[in-house]
Amino acid sequence: MGKLKGLLHLMRFELPFAAGVCVTIGQLFALGAPASISKTAYAFLSVFFISASILVLNDYFDVETDRINAPHRPIPSGAVSRPEALSFSILLMVAGLLLSYFLGAPAFACSIVLLIIGFLYNRKFKKSGLPGNLMVSFSVGMTFVYGGVSVGMPFNNVVWFFGLIAALVDLGEEIAADAMDMAGDRIIQSRSLALRFGRDAALRISGGIFFLVIALTVVPFLLGWFTIEYLVPIAVMDVLIAYSTLRLLKSDDHEGRKHIRRLYLGATAGLLLFLLMRL
Repeated sequence: MGKLKGLLHLMRFELPFAAGVCVTIGQLFALGAPASISKTAYAFLSVFFISASILVLNDYFDVETDRINAPHRPIPSGAVSRPEALSFSILLMVAGLLLSYFLGAPAFACSIVLLIIGFLYNRKFKKSGLPGNLMVSFSVGMTFVYGGVSVGMPFNNVVWFFGLIAALVDLGEEIAADAMDMAGDRIIQSRSLALRFGRDAALRISGGIFFLVIALTVVPFLLGWFTIEYLVPIAVMDVLIAYSTLRLLKSDDHEGRKHIRRLYLGATAGLLLFLLMRL
C-alpha cells in the first residue's frame, strides 16, 4: 500500500484532472454542446494519463533538487525508486497514447507533440528559466485545443482564447514556483527569473500575469461569446485567483507553495462550475 500511495502521489492527481477538465471544456466550446460520452471519456482520460506520465517523469529527473526543495516527495523519501517511477511513467504514457489513437490521427499527433515537449522540458529545458516555463504553459494551453481537435474543430476562437487563459495561469504558477524553489534550483544552475532577478521580482511578474488573466476574462462577454449568467463561474475563478495571488505575494516559501496550489485549484473550480452550468 505504501508503494501504491507513492506512485499515486507522483501523479499529483489534481493536475492531470484539471488537464482533463480543460479538454472537456474545449470540446464543449468547439461544439457548443457536450461531446458524445465515448469522445469525452477518451479525450479526458488520454490527456489525464499523458499529463500524469509527464509529471511522474518530472520527479524522475528532479531527484537532486527535490532532496532540498521537497524531500517528502516519493523518490527522495524512498517510497518509490527511480526505476519504478520510470516504469510507471511509461505505462501511463502508453495508456494515454492508446486512448488518443481512438480519437483519430490529429488527436494522436497532438498527444505525441505534448509528450515530446514534456520529455524535452524534463530532460533539458527545466533549468533554462523562462523558455522552460513557456514550454510548460504552452502544453497546458494546448489541452483546450486538444479538446477542439478531438471533436474535429481545432480552430474555434473560444477554444483558443481559453487555451491562452490556461497558458497564462500556468506561466504565472511556473514563475511563482521557481521563486519558492531557489535553494534547489541553485544546485542545478537554473536560469529561473527568481535566480536572475530576485524572488520579489519574480513574484511581482507572476502576480502581474495573474491579474492580466483576470482582466482578460471580461473579453468573452464583450465579444458576445457568453451570456450574462456565465459571469458567476468566471467571477468565482477571478476572486479565487486574486485572493491567492495577494496572499502569494506576501508569503514565505512554505506558505507560497500552498497558495500556488490553491490558485490552481481555484481556477479549476471556476472551470468545473462553468462546465456544470453548460451541461
